[in-house]
Amino acid sequence: MSTYAVAEAATVLGVSDDTVRRWVDAGRVASRRDQGRLVIDGPDLAALATSLVENPDPGLTRTAHVSARNRLPGIVTRVLRDTVMAQVDMVCGPYRLVSLMSAEAADDLGLEPGSRVVASVKSTNVTVETP
Repeated sequence: MSTYAVAEAATVLGVSDDTVRRWVDAGRVASRRDQGRLVIDGPDLAALATSLVENPDPGLTRTAHVSARNRLPGIVTRVLRDTVMAQVDMVCGPYRLVSLMSAEAADDLGLEPGSRVVASVKSTNVTVETP
């Protein structure tokens, strides 16, 4: 299972470290100590990311830099597989992205809710990488 330090979670969600710490303190996302540092388990961060897309925090203003080639760090929130294809839902900062790929590719990448990913976007193609 993937775990995220506060700074990594902030990068994935497109917010500041302090915002993530406030959410932890408010009980909006579960955390725990791992070797002295505060970490968030991947599935818990995926649930928070999903809730932020569905119900954006009104106090946040998030922007993204746009170019012809975008690499967006994010977190997998859902993977739907059949025998041939997989649908991978991700939240990358304020954006929800969906990638369709072969089930074999999703398995090879080990994609599951909470997996850390980088979505590379060019035109209508979304390529998913693991860091």
